[in-house]
Amino acid sequence: MPIKIPATLPAFDVLTREGVSVMDEDAAARQDIRPLRIGLLNLMPKKIQTENQFARLIGATPLQIDLNLIRMSDHNSRNTAAEHMESFYRPFSEVRDEKFDGLIITGAPIEHLGFEDVDYWDELTEIMEWTQTNVHSTLGVCWGGMAMISHFHGVKKHMLDAKAFGCFRHRNLDPTSKYLQGFSDDCVIPTSRWTEVRQSEIDASDGLKTLLGSDEVGPCVIEDPKHRGVYILSHFEYDSGTLKQEYDRDVAEDVPINVPVNYYPDDDPSQAPTNRWRSHAHLFYGNWINAIYQTTSFELENIGD
Repeated sequence: MPIKIPATLPAFDVLTREGVSVMDEDAAARQDIRPLRIGLLNLMPKKIQTENQFARLIGATPLQIDLNLIRMSDHNSRNTAAEHMESFYRPFSEVRDEKFDGLIITGAPIEHLGFEDVDYWDELTEIMEWTQTNVHSTLGVCWGGMAMISHFHGVKKHMLDAKAFGCFRHRNLDPTSKYLQGFSDDCVIPTSRWTEVRQSEIDASDGLKTLLGSDEVGPCVIEDPKHRGVYILSHFEYDSGTLKQEYDRDVAEDVPINVPVNYYPDDDPSQAPTNRWRSHAHLFYGNWINAIYQTTSFELENIGD
């Protein structure tokens, strides 16, 4: 089944060209089925790129997905056209009375700030509390996942001495998890962050369980059943060239940066990077969507009861 997004959203044409099944609202209305209602709280500066990345993954499942783009109420994006934001995004203040089967809270390039120093932190804490009554399952990605772990469990984020940057091998620590069905014993995941959460602090926190972890960059996928949350601290959603864009940007701006680990063939930036995570990315997001489908209420208004 396709993902339902507006026909004028840039992702509609992008996904259509890639062969991802999409439909507009008129076509969706003719189907006698309730789509899963998924919100994307997009905190990344490149909104359109991020929309494409997540829509590509959740749109590849056999279920109809109704994707809703959400922004912070009082924080204006400086990197995406105002017309795009006005056309496709709603502020949280307009959706707080609505129910969602799933919500994705993206990362944000503000790792150097303490959570309380982020200008929209108060509203984000409100959103995280809101998920407990209005969202069936929440996926926190990178900074978004660290924010949720900090808010619900007090687990701190710690600055790294050097940026974790590249493609790192992660071990499957719970092959029986519903989120890892079909996973290999290990997999490669793109990582780009200056911070980490520590496994010892996760182990000391009641109710958290690490599902994927790396000897090099630590815990990656963490399940939080009590809060119906899943936190992924790396980037399955990245395109093949996303790390290259970050590397080229820093080189052009003369920012000290290492060549992303295990990304280019022979670690040679003159060569095209190889995507070795795409299949596991689709598997992970497909498992998340399937887990929602198996357990969510058919009546949206009953979510959170």
